[in-house]
Amino acid sequence: MEREIVKEIKGIEPDIVTVTTYSPSIEQTDSTPLITASGFEINPINPKGHRIIAVSRDLKKKYKFGKKVRITGIGKYSGTYTVRDVMNKRYRKRVDILIGTDDKQTKFSKAKLYKI
Repeated sequence: MEREIVKEIKGIEPDIVTVTTYSPSIEQTDSTPLITASGFEINPINPKGHRIIAVSRDLKKKYKFGKKVRITGIGKYSGTYTVRDVMNKRYRKRVDILIGTDDKQTKFSKAKLYKI
């Protein structure tokens, strides 16, 4: 599947980012874990089904709320996502993928982020 994704976006310059995961919990978000910064309401039963990402604030101008992106180089997490959230201001060149509260947290370096 990774080869297919790369083939589709050939010629587009990616941003190289660190990718982490987060779940909709107060400990990892804010006091409203089921509502993203864009106002999108997360389904608490299957949050990862939305395929949502949060972007660091330095990427926010390029990757606006509601836009589709493609991420490669992160194994089973590679694919198309929608930007619906923003990360804490302390992060740079970083993307957070929304997963379920029971899923294992993970981190990937040097992932490729494409605007599509």
